[in-house]
Amino acid sequence: MGKEKIELNVAGEDISFAPNVTAYNKYINEMSMSNKIAPAHNFLMRIVTPETKEALQALLERPGAALQLAGKVLEEYTPELEITVKN
Repeated sequence: MGKEKIELNVAGEDISFAPNVTAYNKYINEMSMSNKIAPAHNFLMRIVTPETKEALQALLERPGAALQLAGKVLEEYTPELEITVKN
């Protein structure tokens, strides 16, 4: 399973996230071809630690921040699986 707590420093602000399978699955289920920003924003707000929530809210006002942050959190959280096709 992925990391229990992910700490990032973004634009000089320390922000911590506590991702979980439920929040991850909800994020994936909410995404669609025409809706990516809102699910990323909601995912981050669900998993941010209470003490860093205010800093995250300020960062999410920047264009593209939600997608960049969600991408970094998911990169750390989701395990890399070795998958091969058997014939």
